[in-house]
Amino acid sequence: MNRNAPAAKTVLISGASIAGPALALWLHRYGFVPTVVERAPELRTGGYKVDIRGTAIEVCRRMGVLDEIRAKSTDMRGGSYVDDAGRTIGELPADIFGGRVEEDDEIMRGELARILHDRTRDDVEYLFDDSIAALAEDADGVTVTFESGTVRRFDLVVGADGLHSNTRRLAFGPEERFKRHLGAYISIFTAPNHLGLDRWETYHALPGKLLCVYSSAGEADAKNLFVFSAPQDVPYDLRSVADQKRLLADTFAGDGWEVPRLLGHAAAADDFYLDSMSLVEMESWSKGRVVLLGDAAHCASPASGQGTGLALTGAYVLAGELARAHGDHTVAFARYEERMRPGVEQNQRMAEGFVKEMTVGSKWKIALRMFMVRTLPKTPWKNLIAKKIRDGIQAAANAVPIEDYSAPVAGPAAPRPNVAA
Repeated sequence: MNRNAPAAKTVLISGASIAGPALALWLHRYGFVPTVVERAPELRTGGYKVDIRGTAIEVCRRMGVLDEIRAKSTDMRGGSYVDDAGRTIGELPADIFGGRVEEDDEIMRGELARILHDRTRDDVEYLFDDSIAALAEDADGVTVTFESGTVRRFDLVVGADGLHSNTRRLAFGPEERFKRHLGAYISIFTAPNHLGLDRWETYHALPGKLLCVYSSAGEADAKNLFVFSAPQDVPYDLRSVADQKRLLADTFAGDGWEVPRLLGHAAAADDFYLDSMSLVEMESWSKGRVVLLGDAAHCASPASGQGTGLALTGAYVLAGELARAHGDHTVAFARYEERMRPGVEQNQRMAEGFVKEMTVGSKWKIALRMFMVRTLPKTPWKNLIAKKIRDGIQAAANAVPIEDYSAPVAGPAAPRPNVAA
């Protein structure tokens, strides 16, 4: 018997995207019994490409999934800006900033979700097509009522369910208290690769708007990204994809280049996504036996490029602190937040600046940017500019230092959480 193994702890994790399965992997290795509940009827494999940088690379190595991630690399070659007529204004090859850091990688969000699910599905209970309806905490645990009507008991509950976290709403209060809109919206969907792109990004900038179409390695279709400024939250039904598609069509109506055709693709897309670019700002990420992870706790918006990295790192730290504290959540939750918060806030500040850069508000500012795109590869000081940009990105990617927690142990098998009628 391993005396260092933590007492068996049952942990319910809400959300089966990135943070949830990553946490489940670590918890199982440390001898906990995780259960993952996901509102979607099956694993969601859509989404944009995500960066794995800095600390997250080491976390993935320790998880044993780094080789799989690299095998699914997007392998992007570069990108170009085009005008309304589709003429190339300037190109930015992938090595324009002196090449990427050797360890860094990029993968489609859906591929990463699949890798993590495949690694955990034999050891972790997944409950798809269900969600938490109510939480009732007492001195010994949390009684969870699911939307399906099932009632179960868990020692701990983790909300890893994104910007619009249901767990956060139930345990901490309305979303409006914690979400800060950054003044823009983002939409992503898959469509036929009618531009014939091969590991290449094509950008088109308009006042207050930015479009990007790209195709990554091994993908026959293209991903399409629309970003547009909006000073206030736009009223629409979060659950209605039809409402979201109408909002996108209305916002880009009358715009040139390939916009009309892309809007047609958007109308037919079955993986359409639209949401605000927002931060989540909270005084505390835990309350009693409930704790938040990833975007549910501290969304840094898609603009930071660090949401996935913070989710992976946060899962590693939270599980490690729970193991180190032998399951004492009062100690582990405080240590988890203490280690994560400074790096999270650094990335949130970076996200605010990036949103403004993505939605340049006037034609003359866009013209200035295009001039820089054309001339930068030819300037003698391009390496200095590249180093400054690269150093800033790497500082954010390594903003959360990680520790070597005790070696994961399987521990004695624990029973599944009890089920009540």
